[in-house]
Amino acid sequence: MPRRPRIHVPGGYYHVILRGNHRQDIFYTEDDRLRLDGFIADALEPTGVRIHAYCWMTNHIHMLCQVSDQPLGRFMQRIGTRYARAVQRQVPTTGHLFENRYYSVIVDADAYFRQLLRYIHLNPVRAGLVADPSEYPWSSQRAYLDMAASPWLEVDFGLSMFGADRDRARRRLGDFVAAGVGAPRDPALYAAHPREPRVLGDDAFLARVVALAQPVRPSVSLEDIAVAVCQELQLDLADVRCPSQRRTVSRARGLITARAIEARAASLSEVARWLDRDISSVSRAAQRYG
Repeated sequence: MPRRPRIHVPGGYYHVILRGNHRQDIFYTEDDRLRLDGFIADALEPTGVRIHAYCWMTNHIHMLCQVSDQPLGRFMQRIGTRYARAVQRQVPTTGHLFENRYYSVIVDADAYFRQLLRYIHLNPVRAGLVADPSEYPWSSQRAYLDMAASPWLEVDFGLSMFGADRDRARRRLGDFVAAGVGAPRDPALYAAHPREPRVLGDDAFLARVVALAQPVRPSVSLEDIAVAVCQELQLDLADVRCPSQRRTVSRARGLITARAIEARAASLSEVARWLDRDISSVSRAAQRYG
């Protein structure tokens, strides 16, 4: 059965989890998390995404994102592709760095923002990495408590849920997160709507999502992308669909694949069929050249 498309609601809040393929590590050096920070900062303005909370674990990442008029997938494609290429250049890995499909659920922020903030910030505590969430350098907890700077992080909305006075709001937030240490995970955060697993909220929230959801349509076709790439590299369109292994042709296939997926013009399997190549080869080309 084909997977259901993502729900895109402009202005919506999404809890996102991106895992390493087969739960493998995605951070290998001390600078890798800083590199991911940079890629995220670069992707925010062109996609209109705002990050309200995050945590970079060893083999997965959590984010609480708010989207604009562009769907979440465009942001995730930008950071996932760039980070995977950067890691694969420095670490001898085989196959994909990330799982093929990230997890996301649109969230009723009024009802669940505070609980999700706590859940995300408690991940390193529950994993046994630190005893206090403020000790972990790779989550937004320290920025919320004014213990570290994260220029691209949005903290105003989250702090406003703990009070109008900023200093008092920070103390209340810190106490709220700390109160979850040693407590079981909140089962409500795993209880998606019974009729719609892509939504975390009640019937009224689901009705609002249905009313506001917009179809995610590609702004350009796969063939348009292929023609543009061939013009850039001075190739004929027939070149990328023939068996040639020339470096320029391989680069063109990689650029076509990466741009088509980012624009949601086609899936990986659709690009592979159009290029008359197997999925693994176009995927490798996209990671290398895209």
